[in-house]
Amino acid sequence: MEQQIDAFMPALAVADSVRTGANSARAVAEATLARIAEVDEGLNAYTVVLADRALAQADDVDTRLASGEDLPLAGVPLAVKDHVWLAGAPATNGSRALAEFVPDADCVAVSRLVAAGAVVVGKTNNPEFCYRGDTDSPLWGLTRNPWDRNRTPGGSSGGSGVAVATGMAALAIGTDGGGSIRIPAAFCGIVGHKPSHGLVPTQPGFRGWPTLSVHGPMGRTVADVAAMLEVMAGTHPADPAVVPVPLVRHDAATGDRRDLQGLRVAVSKDFGFALVEPEVARAFEDAVATFAELGCELIEAHPTTEDPVPLWMTIAHAEGYASEGPLLDREDLIDPETVRTVRRGETISSREYLDAQDRRKELCRQWAVFLEDFDFIVSPGQQVLPFLVGQPDPSDPGGDQESPDRWWGMDAIANLTGQPVTAVPWDLTESGLPVGIQLMATRFGDAQLLAAAGIWEAHARRLRAHPS
Repeated sequence: MEQQIDAFMPALAVADSVRTGANSARAVAEATLARIAEVDEGLNAYTVVLADRALAQADDVDTRLASGEDLPLAGVPLAVKDHVWLAGAPATNGSRALAEFVPDADCVAVSRLVAAGAVVVGKTNNPEFCYRGDTDSPLWGLTRNPWDRNRTPGGSSGGSGVAVATGMAALAIGTDGGGSIRIPAAFCGIVGHKPSHGLVPTQPGFRGWPTLSVHGPMGRTVADVAAMLEVMAGTHPADPAVVPVPLVRHDAATGDRRDLQGLRVAVSKDFGFALVEPEVARAFEDAVATFAELGCELIEAHPTTEDPVPLWMTIAHAEGYASEGPLLDREDLIDPETVRTVRRGETISSREYLDAQDRRKELCRQWAVFLEDFDFIVSPGQQVLPFLVGQPDPSDPGGDQESPDRWWGMDAIANLTGQPVTAVPWDLTESGLPVGIQLMATRFGDAQLLAAAGIWEAHARRLRAHPS
């Protein structure tokens, strides 16, 4: 007799139940598809639900297990961001200009997850070309936050964030070029990991922001996200940008440690340049206190560096124009605000772009030297709480580079430096909105960072509820 399937069961528990025969992969897939049918109306997390494909994959998982295969993600329901290529399924990047595009190849990260037993249940919504920190696509419409449907779930991986937060998937693939995993993680109350640049293949896929953006895991627990990353990571001929660096397993990085005794941790509310909402700042102070209880040495510190926002904007706009500029011959199919954002890169010369990359090297050096003295740095999950739908997006990369209002920009650091960041929920505010923290470490320190995040999550995380 099959075990009752809980929509919020951790991914690793789902896999264990399928491997041991307590559940079949098909039963899990059927329950997840029923959950999507029940919950997604009004939230609009999914662009396409792949029911037939999911059931066929689930049956294949059951067959493979019966033949003795070891599948670490056996039967785990997986959502894939619209931007990420999945052979035979639309990859529109949120744009009417790409409404008919269906890739004939999987992104390597997707194919690895399926090979490990994950079952793809559908594609999830993102804003046009992933250019915004909310999720409202001209092609697929508005995605809403399950904690408060008048607010955004963040972006650009907003559909993936909602799918995981509501039990419509146990895991999801997101992408992050300027916070696009971490914003939905904070706004939806889930875990998201922005991997080190060069750890996870992003190809085959759109050109996007090749020196800024990464593909990464989203889930409800740190252990689930770490297990997903272990499957996704590693070199592949399709993506020469991936660096041949071995990823330490999460359990090996954690060892027998039950606290964070002896770790030296930098703490920064604003990295020295950003604005942070008072409610976020208060929650962050409470969260930081729990690190001290786990034995950390806490030091308020951050590097003094060039303002990262104009630097990020120059690189992102130049790369965005190179990627999406050719689509401007179909400008009538692209949202006018998106067109303006794309055109911001039109006047950036190759010399300006390379000069920006040189300044970026100095930023990387400064952060690398700073982190030599610390195991990681902890900061707020986001500078703001989930904002109302229809409100101007604080993270809009089409915005004024010279604006003194820095309601976005802390996320840009890790995309410029290539460093890993783990976003973990902390609590709900008095208004009932999720708030979290971020941990950032030196490049390719992903496993050790996730190990520390998992220990903090187990002992300190207060947010254990799920959105209704």
